[in-house]
Amino acid sequence: MPTLFRFLFICAVAAGMVYGTMVALVTFVVPVERDVTVRIPSERVNKPQ
Repeated sequence: MPTLFRFLFICAVAAGMVYGTMVALVTFVVPVERDVTVRIPSERVNKPQ
């Protein structure tokens, strides 16, 4: 039974590290807003009839 507890402890530590990393990213990383320009060819907008 000790190996089961060790396995669960390792899984809990790994999940805590992932959760802590996600919290750190949300807290410290600020997204940068920028304008996006997409050029559409006139053939796609004005289709020949």
